[in-house]
Amino acid sequence: MMKRTKKNFKKVLWPILLPLILPLSYLVFSNAMAYEEPRYKILEENESFEIRDYESYIVAEVEVRGDFKGAGSKAFGVLFDYISGRNVKQEKISMTAPVNQQPVAEEGEEIEMTTPVLQAPESEQAGTYRFSFVMPEDYSLDTLPRPKDSRITLRQVPAKLMAARRYSGSWSERNYRRNETMLLEALRERGLKTEGAPVYARYNSPFSLWFMRRNEVLVQLAR
Repeated sequence: MMKRTKKNFKKVLWPILLPLILPLSYLVFSNAMAYEEPRYKILEENESFEIRDYESYIVAEVEVRGDFKGAGSKAFGVLFDYISGRNVKQEKISMTAPVNQQPVAEEGEEIEMTTPVLQAPESEQAGTYRFSFVMPEDYSLDTLPRPKDSRITLRQVPAKLMAARRYSGSWSERNYRRNETMLLEALRERGLKTEGAPVYARYNSPFSLWFMRRNEVLVQLAR
């Protein structure tokens, strides 16, 4: 009787439960795991933002055209294929954090830093975005495997001063824009000069619980 019960469980219930168990297991694991991040020192911390002094690091990056959300789906697949072995060495590269998204100004276009709503294309419009994966620090530009996909560029990011605002919740553009506005207004009130467009940084897996996510908006500061 016991053997028959076990057999029925495997045959009937297991196919139903497995699709539920696997995502839940990955969800718990993805919230617990820690990814390597670029090195930085916190120079100042307040309720609105942190000022960080970043060391130089290497990124694999790709530019894609699309709306705020759709562009990310395209770019993530390209970069994830690269670190999964689609490179000349067929070598797997460890996942790091964060995944960065930054608008790229069109030719002749200026991105106005004092008006947050103009920092990137509106969600209804197609724009060009630069996405990047930070490479593990034990690699150099000479030792990193060359991408097979010609759209991917490997680049050394110089040391720089950044202001960062951390927040949790969904990856929606609305959530990002709200925190982008709060960061830029706080910096303007302090009289701190910014350089370039803000960066949207995501530190967690897509399967992570929304209220446990670490999201950030960062912008470079003039030294």
